[in-house]
Amino acid sequence: MSFNLSELNDKIRQESTFIHSLKQEMAKVIVGQEVMIERLLIGLLCGGHILLEGVPGLAKSLTVSTLAKIIKTSFRRIQFTPDLLPADLIGTMIYNQQKGSFETKKGPIFSNIILADEINRSPAKVQSALLEAMQERQVSIGDKTHLLDDPFLVLATQNPIEQEGTYPLPEAQVDRFMLKVIIDYPNKEDELEIIKRMAHSNNRIEVMPVVQPEDLKRAKKIVDEIYIDEKIHRYIVDIVFATRQPESYNLSDLSDLIQFGASPRASIYLAMAGKAKAFIEGRGYVTPEDIRDVMWDILRHRIMLTFEAEAEEVTAEQIIRRIIDTVEVP
Repeated sequence: MSFNLSELNDKIRQESTFIHSLKQEMAKVIVGQEVMIERLLIGLLCGGHILLEGVPGLAKSLTVSTLAKIIKTSFRRIQFTPDLLPADLIGTMIYNQQKGSFETKKGPIFSNIILADEINRSPAKVQSALLEAMQERQVSIGDKTHLLDDPFLVLATQNPIEQEGTYPLPEAQVDRFMLKVIIDYPNKEDELEIIKRMAHSNNRIEVMPVVQPEDLKRAKKIVDEIYIDEKIHRYIVDIVFATRQPESYNLSDLSDLIQFGASPRASIYLAMAGKAKAFIEGRGYVTPEDIRDVMWDILRHRIMLTFEAEAEEVTAEQIIRRIIDTVEVP
């Protein structure tokens, strides 16, 4: 095993060189926000959709559009509004007078990377159409089903629910997002750099496409090969079960605060994201630290809190912190 692992390490170091080039290009436009950029990379390597939440003005949309340019792949930005219709998203049937028949007019969902901007500003019918695309990688127009492009990735931005004019996303849809990343304000040094770079009316920074879609497809296959020990698998299961049966992990005080624990998708995504994190760092094996690092973004939207927790102002992050501190690390 050690010989194979050494060989895999060398292979990963060679194949992950594009990560450095990608981050360098991103840094031309995006100041700081290293965590957001890394999470987007994890989503790309795993084929997992990502929900970015934060107040307006934190470069969420700019980061996604910049990433699409660097990867040299098809990209569409869809602005979600209260009057958006499913047909505006997936397309519709139109009548061709010359041919005397109906034809399919495909919508903007037919692209590799979709930026669903302010996703929580559109009502249920639109979310239902998007849900089919996210889960099945296909859409239904009229009586026909159309497969979506490969790769297909939804990177959605969301304003915090407490802001006016927003709709809470259905739980089934939220669970389809591999990661929910909370974007915070930049620190003072980063904000100073943002002012220096961006406080010019004619400032337009161009980035170069340094990553080919083939690089990503090759990287995905190698990520699957990354070694994850049985002990790490058991650690993942313990973490997820601690959200469902906290009393079994000396966390009885959490029982009245958690209405529903994380779904099996959490276990699958923790393993996948752990592998992607190892790949980004040029390693051929997953460590417990990889799991602990990605745990926040995989669990925060999968732990449903009780009314009691909301009354006591307990957050999902506080519960995750308790689980991290209590569940034994292999």
